[in-house]
Amino acid sequence: MSEQLGSGWPFVGRGGALATVREALRSGAGVMIAGEAGVGKSRLAAQALAGLRQYTVVRALGTVTASMIPFGAFAQVLTGPPESGENLLRWAARHLRAGARTGELVVSVDDAHLLDPASAALVHYLAENGEARLLVTVRSGEPQPAPVAALWKDELIARIELPPLTEDEVGQVLAGAFGGEVAAATVRHLAGVSGGNVLYLREVVHAGRTSGCLAERDGQWRWRGELSVTTRLRELVSDRIGHLDEDEREVLELVAFGEPLGAELLATLTSARAVERVEDRGLVVTEGEGRRELLRLGHPLYGEVVRMSCGTLRARRRRRMLAEALEATGLRRREDQLRAAVWRLDSGSAAAPETLVAAARLAWARQDPRLAARLARAAIDAGAGVEALALLGEVLMVQGDTDAAVESLRQAARDVVTEGERAQHAASLGINLAWAGADAEACRVLDRAAETLTDPAWRQEVCTYRGVADFLAGRLTGAAGWLARAHGCTPGTVRGAAHAACLEAWVDAYSGRYDHCLAVAEEWLAGMAGWGDEAPHALPTLLDARCAAQVFSGRLEAAARTAEEAMGLAAGELSVTGFGAYRAQVSRLSGDAAGAARWCRDDAARLPTRTPYLGRCLGELAHALALLGRTEQARATLTEAEAMAARWPFTRQPVLQAAVWVTAAEGDLDEAVRLSVVAADLAERHEQAGPFMFALHDLVRLGVPGSAAERLSALARRVDGPLAGLLARHARAMGDPAELGAVAGEFERLGLVLYAAEATAQQAAAYRDAGRGAQAKGAQTRAWALAKRCPGITTPALVELATPELTPRQREIVRLAAAGLTNRQIADRLTLSTRTAANHLQAAYDKLGVNDRTQVGRLFAAL
Repeated sequence: MSEQLGSGWPFVGRGGALATVREALRSGAGVMIAGEAGVGKSRLAAQALAGLRQYTVVRALGTVTASMIPFGAFAQVLTGPPESGENLLRWAARHLRAGARTGELVVSVDDAHLLDPASAALVHYLAENGEARLLVTVRSGEPQPAPVAALWKDELIARIELPPLTEDEVGQVLAGAFGGEVAAATVRHLAGVSGGNVLYLREVVHAGRTSGCLAERDGQWRWRGELSVTTRLRELVSDRIGHLDEDEREVLELVAFGEPLGAELLATLTSARAVERVEDRGLVVTEGEGRRELLRLGHPLYGEVVRMSCGTLRARRRRRMLAEALEATGLRRREDQLRAAVWRLDSGSAAAPETLVAAARLAWARQDPRLAARLARAAIDAGAGVEALALLGEVLMVQGDTDAAVESLRQAARDVVTEGERAQHAASLGINLAWAGADAEACRVLDRAAETLTDPAWRQEVCTYRGVADFLAGRLTGAAGWLARAHGCTPGTVRGAAHAACLEAWVDAYSGRYDHCLAVAEEWLAGMAGWGDEAPHALPTLLDARCAAQVFSGRLEAAARTAEEAMGLAAGELSVTGFGAYRAQVSRLSGDAAGAARWCRDDAARLPTRTPYLGRCLGELAHALALLGRTEQARATLTEAEAMAARWPFTRQPVLQAAVWVTAAEGDLDEAVRLSVVAADLAERHEQAGPFMFALHDLVRLGVPGSAAERLSALARRVDGPLAGLLARHARAMGDPAELGAVAGEFERLGLVLYAAEATAQQAAAYRDAGRGAQAKGAQTRAWALAKRCPGITTPALVELATPELTPRQREIVRLAAAGLTNRQIADRLTLSTRTAANHLQAAYDKLGVNDRTQVGRLFAAL
C-alpha cells in the first residue's frame, strides 16, 4: 500500500462524475463541483484537468487569508497595473488570456465559496462574457459570494453534486490503495465509519494501520478491534464541527450518546433553539420514522470525537439524563426498554433485574448477542434468577463459549425451583451440551425434562430442543419423532411453534423434502413480525434450512440470495452462522473457485473461533483452494477445518468432501476415491441426503462411478428437485457421449458450469474411445469454452482437456509430476520402479510437447 495518504491514493470510483465534468468543459462554459468538505472535489477537478491537454489552465484557490485582498485568489497570475481608466475586470481577463499561448483558456477555482469580492466578480465576468471555461469547486452548505452563486443559478455553467463514496466505491478505493484484496466486512466497516468521505477514509485507514487494527491477514486486508482516533483525525473532525456554545455542545453530546434520539425527547433535555442551530450547521440531521422525528449525527465520526471529548463523569451524566428522560415517558415502545437499560448500565446507575432481563431478551431478538450477554450478566449480578442464566447460556452458545455456559448452568441447578425454571434450565443446558458435542449427556438432560414436565408449553419447548439434539447428531428420523411429540403438546406458545417450525425445516432440508422445507421457511419468514422477538434462534435457522434446500435441489441463484441476506444480518452474529460456506458452494459449482475462496475468507474472519460453522466455512475454503491448485494452503486449511467441524455430521460433510479434492489435487486419485466412498457412507448413515448426493457424484467426476449410479438413482426417487436425478443421469451416462452431452447441457442450464465442463470433457473422451475423432474435437472445443468459465480450476476430468493423447497411467503420472512429486515419489506412490515412472513421464512429455514439470504445471494452470 502506498504510504501516501493524499494524492498517492488511486483515483477510482468516480468514473461517471469525471466523464460528466470533462464533457461539460468540452461542450459548454464550464462546471461547478459542489460537495461536502473532504468528499474529493479538488481531486476530481485535478483529474479532469489532467485529461484536457489542448487547453491552457489557470489555477486559483480561495482561502480565508486571500479573501481579504482584492483579486487575492489570482494574485500569482495578475501582474502589473491596469491601464489608465481600464475596467478592472477587463484588465484581469486580459492578463489571464495573455497567458493562454495555445488553445482555449480554462480557469480552475478551488474553494470558490471563499473568494474575495473582486475574484468572485472576475469569475462571473469570465463566464458571462465567454472569456474562459470554468471549473469551480464549492463546499455544500457554505455561504457563497453572490457572483459565484449566480454562476449556476443563472445557468452560466453546469453544477453537479459530488456525493460521498458508496460502499462499492469505497471497496474500489481500498483495493487500489492496498494493492490487494479487502475483506467485505472491512469495506462495510470503513465505509460506515468514514461516511464515504475520502478525506476521513484516508485518515481512518492511517489510524488503523498505525494501531494494528487494519492489517493483512491470510491474503486479505481486515479490520479488527475498535477505532482509534488519531490526533490528526480528531483535529480534522473538530475543525469541521467548529466552535460550539454550551447549549450546542449539550445537544451534540446528547445525540452522540443517544442517537437516534427522538426530537421530542431531546427537547425536554435542552434548548430547542440550540437544536435548530446545530441542525442548520449539518452537525445533526433529522429523519422521519412514521410520526416520529429522529435526530442523528451528521457524520459517524462526529460521535467518536464528541464522546472522546467527554470525561468519564460527564459521559455518565449524559447517559443518565437520557435514561431518566426516556423512563419518564413510560417506555411506551419495546425498543425504549432496551435503550433505557443500556443507558442505565453505561451510566453506572441502578436498574431493576427484571428490566435488565427484558432488555437482554430484546437485544437477543435484535440479533445482538454481545449486548444480550452483557445485559444478562448485569441482570444476574443484580439478583435475577434462573431465567437470566438460561438466557445467558443460549447467548454464550452462539458466541462459541459453550464451556462457560455449561459450567454456569450446572452450578445453578440447585437454584431451580419452579417448573418454568426447570424447563428453561434444562433447555439451555441441553442445547449447550448438544452444541458442544456432548450428545449423550444432552439427551439425558432433555429426556428427563420431557418426561417430568406437566405444562404443555414447556414440554413443547423441551421436545423441540431434544429433536435439535438428534438433528445435530445426524439422527434425522429421531429428530422427526421428537418434532411429532412437540406438535402434540397443546396449547403451545408462539416461541415453541417457531422453534418447532425451524426443526421441521432443518429436517426436511437434509432428508430431501426440499419443497416442503421451502414452503415451511417461506410461511414462517413471512410472518416473522409475530414471533421475531420471542424466538431469536428461528430467523437464522430458517434461513439456514432454506439455503441448504436451495443448494441441494439445484436452485443456485436463490441460494446465493439467501446466503447473502443472512450474511448481511447483524454483521453475521446470528445463532446459526457460516452462510459464507453456502455462498462459496454456489460460486464453486458455478465455476468461480476464486470467488468461493473470497466468500469463505470474509465469513471466517467474523465467525466465533469455537463454532463448528467455522469448520464448515474453512472446509469450503480448502475445497476452493484445492480446485485452484494451491495444494499446500488447501491441506493446511483442511487440517484446521477438520478439528472444528467434526462435532456435527452436517458441518463435517463439507470438510469430508473438501478432503477428496485436496487429495485429488495432490495427485493421489486412489485415495481421493476412497475418501469419496467414506464421505458417502457417512452421509447415508446420518441420513444427510444432500451431502450423500454430492459425495456419490464426486465418484462420477473422478471417473470411477462404480455403484454410484445405482445409489444416486435410488436417492433421486425419494428426494425433491431436479438435481439428484441429473447427477444420477450423469453417473449412468459414463461412456455414452450423446447422453453426456445432454447432461452437460442440463448442468449449464442450472448454472452448474463446473459440472457442465467436466461432463463435456468426459464426452470428448468417450468420443475418442469410440474412434469418433471429429465428434471428439467438437466436444473438446465445447469443453474448453466451458472450462474457461471456470478460471484457474483443475480437476481430473478437466486435465484430460490438456492431455487428450495420454494413456490413463501416463495421465496419472503427469498429474503427480505437476503436483511436485519426484520420479522416486511417483514410483513409490504407484508401486512402480523409478525407471518405469521416468519412462512414462518422458513419453507423456513427448506427446504434450513439453520438457519438464514446470511446463506441465503451466499447461494444467491454463485450464
